[in-house]
Amino acid sequence: MTVIDGAALLNEVEAFHRRFNVFPTEAAFVAVTLWDAHAHLLDCFDSTPRIAFLSPEPGSGKTRALEIVETLVPQPMTAVNASAAALFRSVSAGNGKPTILFDEIDTVFGPKAGDNEELRGFLNAGHRRTGVTYRCIGDGGQQTVQAFPSYCAVAVAGLGSLPDTIMSRAVVIRMRRRARNEKVEPFRARVHEAEGHKLRDRLATWAEQARASVVGAWPEMPEGVTDRPADVWEPLLAIADAAGGEWPDRAREACVALVTASKANDKGSLGVRLLTDLRDHVMTGIDRLPTVAILDRLNALDDAPWADLHGKPLDNRRLSRMLAEYMTADNEPIASRNIKTAGSVLKGYYATDLTDAWARYCPPPPESPLPPLPGAENVT
Repeated sequence: MTVIDGAALLNEVEAFHRRFNVFPTEAAFVAVTLWDAHAHLLDCFDSTPRIAFLSPEPGSGKTRALEIVETLVPQPMTAVNASAAALFRSVSAGNGKPTILFDEIDTVFGPKAGDNEELRGFLNAGHRRTGVTYRCIGDGGQQTVQAFPSYCAVAVAGLGSLPDTIMSRAVVIRMRRRARNEKVEPFRARVHEAEGHKLRDRLATWAEQARASVVGAWPEMPEGVTDRPADVWEPLLAIADAAGGEWPDRAREACVALVTASKANDKGSLGVRLLTDLRDHVMTGIDRLPTVAILDRLNALDDAPWADLHGKPLDNRRLSRMLAEYMTADNEPIASRNIKTAGSVLKGYYATDLTDAWARYCPPPPESPLPPLPGAENVT
């Protein structure tokens, strides 16, 4: 059997994508190429990252990206509005795991779609090799609970965003419309599918040759990539290390770039956003503030959701309810307290009550140091 040069093969796969796709960054091309290859070695990993092609507007190349991926991965299964039952039965059928390609995912999780917890649960469970979906089998009183394996590679495309539980398990490619000077080759399925399939078959052959070096691999993570992002990138870095050449370095550069971008785009939950805005924009250099002043400042923030929460500005009741979800350093729910002002007492919040939650939930504060409080410039 001819030994395949893994690095050269990945170069060819990347070049195939470049003919038809305009991705926003070099890191995206690297990530997608490695993801294509990882689908052929799925059983070597403890988890599989989802890859998500997302954009704010139609016509940004998301579907074309899935079409090219489809030619390169094993047993592609195109799913548009597929039910969770159809998907987990396909995955557990026993004749090889499909690679699920889910276009128009916003129709399932978008703001007008309502909740789809069953499908969300399938996608979450299938991220890990031990993931299963439990279902009742049989009729009436003869029903039994059966576990269906859910582990499979999944690529999705859609408008807007996705639930946090899926986004945190995904490599996110932020697609955009092609500029006038960005040209791609027209994709003709009758001609180009066969070219992609030849690359797919070579990827499958190389995967068998690389299996021994991938199984049980612990690729070195770039500094600062830990926890969930490390789970997401571990299979892709293992593939890059097995391929060799420039791919280990390129993969780690792509990892850092895309993980950093995901953190910049991730505002966290609404509660974390509230805590962060209180720390960075509302109570900067202040040890206490009346609720009415907090609300005024929050609702005046640009690029913040507080002035329009489902058509209404943030009010005292909702602020109280949201902050009560978090605890003070004394393990008591954060609550408003009396603040004495000139001639009156107002309800408000103390920075000391918020400090513990800030440290536990918020991202690191901005790099630039805060100006000293008036009159405190000479305090040491």
